[in-house]
Amino acid sequence: MAEPQSTKIRAAWRDCWADRRLRPHVVLTPLALVAAVRLLAVFLVRIESRPGVRLQDPLLDALAPRDCSWLIFAMIYLAIALVVAVLAGHPRELVIASQAYVLMLLSRMCAMYFTALDPPADAIPLVDPLVERLGTGRLLTRDLFFSGHTATLFLLFLSVPVRTFKALVLAATVVVAGCVLVQHVHYTIDVLVAPMFAFASHRAARLAHGGQAASSPPR
Repeated sequence: MAEPQSTKIRAAWRDCWADRRLRPHVVLTPLALVAAVRLLAVFLVRIESRPGVRLQDPLLDALAPRDCSWLIFAMIYLAIALVVAVLAGHPRELVIASQAYVLMLLSRMCAMYFTALDPPADAIPLVDPLVERLGTGRLLTRDLFFSGHTATLFLLFLSVPVRTFKALVLAATVVVAGCVLVQHVHYTIDVLVAPMFAFASHRAARLAHGGQAASSPPR
């Protein structure tokens, strides 16, 4: 008789908690994640009033702007739910993914601080319900370099240890990257460099834990 999934998850977390090297990460990582998200919300409001440069983008010029908000957020939140559900049974990988996300948020704030950009003239506003709930209280249009939506999905792709789910999340990443360009809420360069920042953040977090790759069951 197969062991219930809930039993496997509880056993994985017991083993994780028994690891004295990993235990502080389990406790502190959620706190760091909440702090980073709140800091980002404050930072985005502050840079919104800053003037910036509007880039010339031939690809956007060739794309008629269309509102893809519903598809973007459907892809993002479904991917997050899927990856978190999978990583619930891989506590170490969940910790690494969360730490990588914190690093990515910090790197994104640094990147935006040093690259003051105005949004494309014909951008269709993209309202993120999660960011709105975190207290920005206003429409954000200057959170440009680099694309947080694309980077987040690529980070989820790197983090999920099951090949079948990797393919699904990678497909969602490509769809969202295309949609933010079609909606003209990002420049092409914002989208192209986003996976690089996600990869660097994930690599740094994994190296901090010894650099061992996650197992990938053949599914």
